[in-house]
Amino acid sequence: MARFIFITGGVVSSLGKGLASAALGALLQARGYSVRLRKLDPYLNVDPGTMSPFEHGEVFVTDDGAETDLDLGHYERFTGVAARKTDSISSGRIYTNVLEKERRGDYLGKTIQVIPHVTNEIKDFISIGEDEVDFMLCEIGGTVGDIEGLPFFEAIRQFSQDKPRGQCVFMHLTLLPYIKASGELKTKPTQHSVKELRSIGLAPDILVCRSEGPIPVKEREKLALFCNVRPDSVIAAQDLKSIYEAPIAYHREGLDQAVLDAFGIAPAPKPNLDKWEDVADRVFNPEGEVTVAIVGKYTQLEDAYKSIAEALTHGGMANRVKVNIEWVDAELFDREDPAPHLENYDAILVPGGFGERGTEGKIKAAQYAREHKIPYLGICLGMQMAVIEAARNVAGVAKAGSEEFDHEAGEKRFEPVVYHLKEWVQGNEKVNRRPDDAKGGTMRLGAYDAVLAEGSKVAKVYGTTAIDERHRHRYEVDVTYKAKLEEAGLCFSGMSPDGRLPEIVEWPDHPWFIGVQFHPELKSKPFDPHPLFRDFVRAAKEVSRLV
Repeated sequence: MARFIFITGGVVSSLGKGLASAALGALLQARGYSVRLRKLDPYLNVDPGTMSPFEHGEVFVTDDGAETDLDLGHYERFTGVAARKTDSISSGRIYTNVLEKERRGDYLGKTIQVIPHVTNEIKDFISIGEDEVDFMLCEIGGTVGDIEGLPFFEAIRQFSQDKPRGQCVFMHLTLLPYIKASGELKTKPTQHSVKELRSIGLAPDILVCRSEGPIPVKEREKLALFCNVRPDSVIAAQDLKSIYEAPIAYHREGLDQAVLDAFGIAPAPKPNLDKWEDVADRVFNPEGEVTVAIVGKYTQLEDAYKSIAEALTHGGMANRVKVNIEWVDAELFDREDPAPHLENYDAILVPGGFGERGTEGKIKAAQYAREHKIPYLGICLGMQMAVIEAARNVAGVAKAGSEEFDHEAGEKRFEPVVYHLKEWVQGNEKVNRRPDDAKGGTMRLGAYDAVLAEGSKVAKVYGTTAIDERHRHRYEVDVTYKAKLEEAGLCFSGMSPDGRLPEIVEWPDHPWFIGVQFHPELKSKPFDPHPLFRDFVRAAKEVSRLV
């Protein structure tokens, strides 16, 4: 039976609950325990799939096709445990489940209320797979005091009462602001946050306090006294130069030991942190650096491309170089020549996205990379833009474009080299979609197989001709243009097993130009960098040494 760790937040959001949860999971693994991490989000969206990247950052996709919070990306990167649909839930999904049951008559005519029906649904979700692991870490989104979070806090309070004594531990993450004018580290916001938590029946066993520097003994003792925790359970979470320091930094502060003490596990197995010490060494002791331009449309919010940025860092670790990322707004190239803006980069990456805005700029970036032999990685929409560029400028399809942009504009302006995907095979079933379907959860989502061409660049990069990768898209390159584009020199080096869906394109006469329909960044980890990112950074490293 799993032990449960519930991670809550207070004072302000964006303190790093997801990172703290992921680092704690990694530390428990280092001691030989099995873990699973879950995210419970109080917002009313069923999932983040329909949210703007400016609103929520990137959407992380699991192998089984769930669109989830980006914190699940941290969980996977730090623990290597593949997330599942059952690892992410929102108020929207909980209420949908409850209302569907009510409509079916499952509640036998009872009045449906937050307690017990909504809280029971949350508890049922938390319990899924509890016999599979030693520790289940459940992060509650938002901060204590949020009105929409109350059913979740009540559910975990009930859950801890339902379980045998000592099977649940509560960890609360807060901010210790430093007031420069008075030169003081203030504990009062944390005290108020814990008071709010205690007023709804939850008492933290461990306090993780974000601060710019170490917590002096006096403040640590004050927090322990007023928040009713042991002094050695007040953990400082200082600002770090790299998130990959987090497991070692938290271990140094005693977080994993405090958790094991709270559960009464003694003597505890000693941790083996060799893996994380190697990761930190690769981050802080590079033997060179490369600069990669990410030409996208959500560049004002770096969280919109969180997994891509981390995957590039992993590629840098594999090659012992520091990857400097520069964010370039694709719309800039709608007005200006890309050459002066892109000539100083060692590689160009065009990520995924939705809608027409910025796409002409992405097409120009792909053209510049092709013509100037600069390493190029196109992901999802970035591959589609590379194909449209090839169709227009090499294959003679002057009006090549995407059906997505015609649908958006409400008029036919392009020859659709990229079309709305109406049918595909998922497992043993055929999936059908129409352009006017509801937006939520209707894309081609999750892991699908692909077959790579023998002797192609990607087959060499992967070291195999059979792969599976995670997808999130509703538009696809039209296979009927394959022959025409291949005549022009573009190689379709990866296809779906039935040969109907293009998965990868590459220019054989280019040092490194690859476009992929899937999202390789979602499977990259610091101790296991994705092959495409590892080789992309290697190619950039070669360019940097030629300059």
